[in-house]
Amino acid sequence: MYTRKGIRMIKKGNFKKFAITCLAGTVVFIMTACGNKEEKSRNLVTSADKDKKVVNLFGPMEKSNPDADNMARTAFDITIGMAEKKLGLNVEYRTYTAENHQEKTYDDVTLDRVRNDMDDLYLLNPDTIQILGEEGELLDLSVLDSAENLREVVKTANMIDGKLVAIPQEVVAYGLFVNKDMFDKYKLGLPETPEDFLECCRVFKENGIETPVGANRWWLENFVFAQAYADLYNGGNTDAEIEALNNGKSKYSDYMRPGFEFLQKLIDLGYIDTKTAYTYEAIEGEGPGFLAQKTPVVMAYWGAANTETAYGNTDFELQVIGFPSKLGQMPVVSMTGYSINANAEHLEDTINTMDIILSDEALQLYTETNKVISPSKNVEVDCIKALEPLNDKIKENIYVLGSNASMRVEQWGNTCLVVRNMLNGATVDECLAEFDKLQEKSLKK
Repeated sequence: MYTRKGIRMIKKGNFKKFAITCLAGTVVFIMTACGNKEEKSRNLVTSADKDKKVVNLFGPMEKSNPDADNMARTAFDITIGMAEKKLGLNVEYRTYTAENHQEKTYDDVTLDRVRNDMDDLYLLNPDTIQILGEEGELLDLSVLDSAENLREVVKTANMIDGKLVAIPQEVVAYGLFVNKDMFDKYKLGLPETPEDFLECCRVFKENGIETPVGANRWWLENFVFAQAYADLYNGGNTDAEIEALNNGKSKYSDYMRPGFEFLQKLIDLGYIDTKTAYTYEAIEGEGPGFLAQKTPVVMAYWGAANTETAYGNTDFELQVIGFPSKLGQMPVVSMTGYSINANAEHLEDTINTMDIILSDEALQLYTETNKVISPSKNVEVDCIKALEPLNDKIKENIYVLGSNASMRVEQWGNTCLVVRNMLNGATVDECLAEFDKLQEKSLKK
């Protein structure tokens, strides 16, 4: 268990602006990027009022000050407040924060805490959802009334062995964030295909832009997903292709080869700085260069375009587009999600809390405030202009999933780790051999 400042229960707290940039559904980058010192001593977190009903929530965020002006935090806390008021309980926040890239990851900490039944409710990353779901550690959330309103893409991404093991407050879509002014300056159209993207990078490089693509150690995998699975998710044969992957008739490495070869080309041509990318945290690392108009392209999640502490207040025209693929610009959709510990101490209260924060009423408030894609098929909201290119694709059901629990080889976390190997010098064939090993292991289960 954990007792140092890295894990603590907060009723009121001031959290540094970067860490509260994206919350609830949009905290993918915080969750994957965050790590801190682990303690294995007695957990000293207790409720101050033992007579008060409590639900213990573990996530990468603290409860915000009521006067805080961050929209994402405010919307999330308001939905939690709705549950607290209706149910007469307190949702206590326990959190884990990062110091540097060498620290233990948020995923490592959540795996340990769930397996040891330390909390009731968790905000989890896709890879952690899949691991814990397969281990039977997570409750089947189909018991929730709100589960009936979910979009099919949410169910697909979070269904394991017939059980719905996680539900987000928003669907997280990733795209390329581009400085449209810089593209216009050099008379470049926004790239559709990998070849288009390489040509844009060439022009930028020849005009003195040292690193055309600002990258961090978490999100380069989206280039791989867009090229690997464009046909799989948009060709009308998705279930059959996934079944062939699961039974070994098809190889993940064959699907992923074009994406890894593309990344290798970006590296070889100097369009990505591998040394800095390997140490950069998401947005915190490459963000300053993008905002200063030294880097024309970065990658991020939908909510970063709405958040002023990320890219919501640029001095140039921002456009968010899909990643290049042979089918054109391709959004990559991934799911963080709220999960309930199957052995939660306060199980009934936790189920009731989830039902309220995932109700259409709460999701409408959350979605309108943050201008995001709701997991409920009943909730829609207009997006900001910068996101219209990405939103148009998603409305047309053009996207690939970066996390899909129905695939026996977990995608998001494994691909991220293999991409990091490439940043450290691994060849394309060495990277793809890792997926062959992962697939062989999955077939033995």
